[in-house]
Amino acid sequence: MSRLKDMYKDEIVEAMVKKFGYKNIMEVPKLNKIVINMGVGEAKDNAKVLETAVKDMETITGQKAVLTKAKNSIANFKLREGMPIGCKTTLRGDKMYEFLDRLVNLALPRVRDFRGVNANAFDGRGNYALGIKEQIIFPEIEYDKVDKVRGMDIIFVTTAKTDEEARELLRLFNMPFAK
Repeated sequence: MSRLKDMYKDEIVEAMVKKFGYKNIMEVPKLNKIVINMGVGEAKDNAKVLETAVKDMETITGQKAVLTKAKNSIANFKLREGMPIGCKTTLRGDKMYEFLDRLVNLALPRVRDFRGVNANAFDGRGNYALGIKEQIIFPEIEYDKVDKVRGMDIIFVTTAKTDEEARELLRLFNMPFAK
């Protein structure tokens, strides 16, 4: 079992109850899942590009990636409905906590000129979205084998009802929010 999961059971629940005054510990927000999405626009011209993106995502998450397809056709982009244009992975349980630990402690500090992540990227319902510009910040990715630097979106889905609760939960998980 991961260190963050143990920490959630003890310290985080205690701190959240103290700050928000929950009557029952079951009211304390939890991290439900982490969804990682990588859009690969060049995939419409070259299928090999999507393969390498999927391989990178599987290396980072340790879980199989699912292809995402275009929902509708856009003539200006030469895009047809049903064409594969990206990949995504949903992490839950121990893999989720392990990924969060690696993201916060290993990957984010490796970002150039890093001053913290945007503290206002909440959606109003307690979910947080984080954009990463390059996949090479993860230690699992070998820099020499990268054909092109790609970004990804990481969405943290929580059971929090407000952004304030979700922000506090992620802060207790050591998410480095910008001041």
